[in-house]
Amino acid sequence: MDGIHGKVIIVTGASEGIGRALAIKLSRAGAKLMLAARNVERLQQVADELNGDVSIYACDVSDQAQCKALVAATLAQYKGIDILVNNAGITMWGRLDEMQDLAIYERMMQVNYLGAVYLTHAALPALKASKGSIATVASIAGLTGVPYRTGYAASKHAVIGFFDSLRIELKDDGIDITVICPDFVVTETHKRAIGTDGKPLGATPMQESKLMTAEQCAQLCLHAISNRQRLLITSLRGRLGRWFKLLVPSLIDRIADRAIRNRH
Repeated sequence: MDGIHGKVIIVTGASEGIGRALAIKLSRAGAKLMLAARNVERLQQVADELNGDVSIYACDVSDQAQCKALVAATLAQYKGIDILVNNAGITMWGRLDEMQDLAIYERMMQVNYLGAVYLTHAALPALKASKGSIATVASIAGLTGVPYRTGYAASKHAVIGFFDSLRIELKDDGIDITVICPDFVVTETHKRAIGTDGKPLGATPMQESKLMTAEQCAQLCLHAISNRQRLLITSLRGRLGRWFKLLVPSLIDRIADRAIRNRH
């Protein structure tokens, strides 16, 4: 992986799921890693599995000051930043008409959208200096509507709109942007999905046997990041859905509804 070896890479949400699996693959490809998440103990467990150059940093990306501190710590440790991976995120499950706590919607935007904005803004000077790249894990829910996940889908739509716009702004700065849109993936995030009462569900509402594993998703992400690919959609359904949404949008609504019902 020529686009990875020796590169200084920040990975947020690295303590579990896609972030953890991606950190392992990046380390094996020879990257110098700064792994960030809120849970230091789980971060340390990931770091202990890696043999390469890895540092960890406790960070809640919804806090702008902590994002700035993460970038400062990375620069102090490695003197530069080549790739930023915005992976940290949370999700929710529930119909809008059953929601008891609309603060859920604010939290979705704070973590999934503003977290990526804050960290990207803080890292931009270093990324311009290295002519680096930004990879952001969005979702196929950022490309189409998904029932029971209105707040999550809205935050991921915002993420895609932001980075598609930023790509144009940075076209003369040598920075490439990769937007990653996974389909359903087996992660611990689903178990901590926020329910209608504003509390974590405690158990995944998904049938995990039918989902892509975090390791499979991370392998696709690794290739896209190394090649500074513009867009990665991890499933054939997702890739076809982009076109069907333009041609027969009502069909995509039915497919999204069925996908959620079949995995509940």
